[in-house]
Amino acid sequence: MVRRITLAIIGAAAVAGCSSSATAPTVPRAVGSAFALSALQSVAGAFATNTNGVGGAMPAYYDGTLFTINFKELSSGGESATLARNGSINIIYQSDRCMPGGQMFVSVLDAIQGDGFNPLWREVQVVFKNPSSCQQFRSDDAIKSAAAAGVVTLVPTTEVYRCSVIGKPS
Repeated sequence: MVRRITLAIIGAAAVAGCSSSATAPTVPRAVGSAFALSALQSVAGAFATNTNGVGGAMPAYYDGTLFTINFKELSSGGESATLARNGSINIIYQSDRCMPGGQMFVSVLDAIQGDGFNPLWREVQVVFKNPSSCQQFRSDDAIKSAAAAGVVTLVPTTEVYRCSVIGKPS
């Protein structure tokens, strides 16, 4: 994949950046520009749809602080094996149906490095009993309190993610 991207960039630069000479064959500017644009769109598309590396970066709260995490779902076989054999999986709380203030619900972590961190995370859906009371939680303790008060129901899923905390947004 990296090789293909590198070749596309080199090809785009060669076609778009070369000047013609009297002895060299020329490529009409429109053809060269179209090729360069097509190659760059292919490269951009590859990065935009790839959830490996930076493509899987997203915000998540831990104890009231917003972090950046790298997030990738395991294959279904990996998920079932991990759930069956690993008793120390962390929890990542998500709420797919909650859009507080019209914004996506930001995931909430139950651990980070130095606090019982494991890079494997089981998704638990936070389901609001009254959808109009949907809100953004910023800690796992707040989510557990809301569940104890009957405001939300916690629904464990079979989805497991590889997740690493990669930074704090500035």
